[in-house]
Amino acid sequence: MRMPHTNKAVWILLCWLSLLCAPAFAQTCVPGYPQLYGRLFEDAQKALPDGKWLMDSRPTQPPAGIVAEYENLRAQPGFDLKKFLAEQFVQPPENDHDYRTNPDHDVRQHIDALWTVLERKPGTSDGRTSLLPLPYRYIVPGGRFNEIYYWDSYFTMLGLEESGRHDLAVDMVRNFAWLIDHYGHIPNGNRTYYLGRSQPPFFAAMVNLLAERDGKKTLTAYLPQLEKEYAFWMEGSEGLARGQAHRRVVRLADGALLNRYWDDCDTPREESYGNDVATAAASGRPLAEVYRNLRAGAESGWDFSSRWLADGKTLATIRVVDIAPPDLNSLLYNLETTLAEAYAASRQTDKAAQMRKRADERKAAILRHLWNPELGVFSDYLWKEDKRTDHVTAATLYPLFFGIAEQRQADQVAERVRASLLQPHGLSTTTIDTGQQWDAPNGWAPLQWIAIQGLNAYGQKDLATTIAERWMRLNIALYKKTGKLVEKYDVTGAAVGGGGEYPLQDGFGWTNGVLRKLIVLYPAAAKPDPAQARADAPASEPLAAQASSP
Repeated sequence: MRMPHTNKAVWILLCWLSLLCAPAFAQTCVPGYPQLYGRLFEDAQKALPDGKWLMDSRPTQPPAGIVAEYENLRAQPGFDLKKFLAEQFVQPPENDHDYRTNPDHDVRQHIDALWTVLERKPGTSDGRTSLLPLPYRYIVPGGRFNEIYYWDSYFTMLGLEESGRHDLAVDMVRNFAWLIDHYGHIPNGNRTYYLGRSQPPFFAAMVNLLAERDGKKTLTAYLPQLEKEYAFWMEGSEGLARGQAHRRVVRLADGALLNRYWDDCDTPREESYGNDVATAAASGRPLAEVYRNLRAGAESGWDFSSRWLADGKTLATIRVVDIAPPDLNSLLYNLETTLAEAYAASRQTDKAAQMRKRADERKAAILRHLWNPELGVFSDYLWKEDKRTDHVTAATLYPLFFGIAEQRQADQVAERVRASLLQPHGLSTTTIDTGQQWDAPNGWAPLQWIAIQGLNAYGQKDLATTIAERWMRLNIALYKKTGKLVEKYDVTGAAVGGGGEYPLQDGFGWTNGVLRKLIVLYPAAAKPDPAQARADAPASEPLAAQASSP
């Protein structure tokens, strides 16, 4: 079917805006798939088992033509929506679709071989798809996640360095610098539908990781992008009144500045449209309020968790924008200290002093407002209510990882972690089982790494070693049983990881990266005796779940 010239022009304009209108997007929401496909988009997202499938597919003709055919056919007897979608949209080929684990590989060899499978090449612009092309090579997590992800990549880079792939780690950081330059921030991932939000700001940590090998020149090389990322997170802080918030910045009643997660859009996430519509409908709250909080939860990386829920159990009570979290503010403290160091290395002494002052002020605010002496943890802070939540979560370890905590606080955190979060196979994310994936009984590789390194930094080496060895043995036992490393694990040992909006994924970038690093630091745990390996493995096997097709 030929598309009218006007409709074609609109389609091209919308695609061009989505791909190229970047820095301005930091403060607005450009039209996307719901506007392009209208009723078809809504119907498809409700019918598909995984809404991400449509968002990542390539249309076989301009959207207006697909919409016209849909309107002509949908009311006809026997119309099959899933068949129609399969004819009108093509899922991009997966580089790893024919990959099979080599049974002769131990887990270290398996990880080293997987980097090639998960590697994606530089791309060129294709306005027909949601993928934002990147100029350098990169690693994807695997499974349904066939694009780069922001905070995942730091933990992936840990493993790349140990696998002798420093060149690829450098390319990852180059891509993130490019994204900052072109879009004003690092999106959640390199998809148009992720442009409205970022993820936990690990860019400074990535630059510091490269600097460990390449020297301080790395800090000055990426200084422009470090500045731009900081400007993105702190936009609106100047002149912000006490007790007010603007986008990602909160000015507390005492004048201190902290940050929160945010998204400028207040509509359902396009890739999780059906889920978000159902959640908002069940909430009894203004729909836009729920949508923004769901999007902010996605920016946090913890999508989703009891820590964000007003009642501690129901997703419809999500309130992310009301919270100043310890993990985010620890990351921004690290960005400020990294900027201070980069300014000093480039002989900008005034700016270095200014940024050190900001870091000191943030540290003081974290210690004053986020430390919970009753529980002995760093807590999420409800900035409107001037009170801390009572959730005990693995986020409490971020102030240790970034050197913010005082020794007495670190000792109390270690005691609480041992009593409340430590499980037979590693560190649980929270103490509450809600069915959300960032809750008990799941454990996640990035949080194990933050905990292990944070505890080691404060002399809690026995607990750090216990977490590392228990986590490694679970990973390795499941690898020996199934030939896979997966996204998340049930650290109680009762089953495999689960919960959340999609099936358990194998691949998996940050699991590979953290385990590869831990093998170097704790080599004995990489060689458990066979009896222990069998005891560590859950009874059921994870599924190699890929994005579902219609």
